Amino acid sequence: MILITDELRARLLANGAAEAETDHVPVVKLFNPVGAATWLLSELDADGDTLFGLCDLGFGFPELGSVSLAELQAVKGPLGLGIERDLYFRARFPLSVYAEAARIAGHITEAERLLRQAAVALEIPTPELPPDRAE
Repeated sequence: MILITDELRARLLANGAAEAETDHVPVVKLFNPVGAATWLLSELDADGDTLFGLCDLGFGFPELGSVSLAELQAVKGPLGLGIERDLYFRARFPLSVYAEAARIAGHITEAERLLRQAAVALEIPTPELPPDRAE
């Protein structure tokens, strides 16, 4: 699987080249199909290899940081499976909201309730969403 398409690469590079420090919305979600590792990535450096985002290796301590695209592409797990891209991921919040929700949950989450809770805690306006049925 191609982890970063040309379109995604262009968006990641544009975010990485931004002059001002910005709380970007994640562009791509990568994951280990046979493990707990997940990455929500928002920026790519001009070197074409250094990605920035929320990294969760599955140990209960997700953190903001950098990861090498080449290293992710080189990962081969059981049966030769590599890291994959979540084709259905659509971010609706800035990276800081996902990071705060991950801090609360102990792992990267897309749980609407936790994302809303994190957005409120960070005083970030929530996007127009249908009411959370769990509330």
